[in-house]
Amino acid sequence: MTENEIANKVIGLAIEVHSALGPGLLENAYQECLFYKIGKSGLKVEKEKPMPLIFEEVKLECGYRIDLLVENKLVIEIKSVEALNDIHLAQTLTYMKLGNYKLGLLINFNVSLLKNGIKRVINGTM
Repeated sequence: MTENEIANKVIGLAIEVHSALGPGLLENAYQECLFYKIGKSGLKVEKEKPMPLIFEEVKLECGYRIDLLVENKLVIEIKSVEALNDIHLAQTLTYMKLGNYKLGLLINFNVSLLKNGIKRVINGTM
């Protein structure tokens, strides 16, 4: 599957989770439920995947973690905030650059209609 095909499937699953739970819960609740739905759908998914920072020959274990990584291709960053802002986008882009991933989804579940809380993020540095 391509990154776009995976993203489209994940967006559908995220909408199912949001329809069942609604807005207002903590990020962790949405992360656990989406992790479950993605795994149940047959896609490979990793939760809280560590992302070390490598600077020249120094590998720094800085505690960076991708919320969900699907099929080792799609980065998913989950939020439950009043509004997405530039720092959320920067965080998602950083994870994508560190892991050399092309596509990410920044999903804010704290909205009345989930399609308004989804931002596709493309890594243009590859």
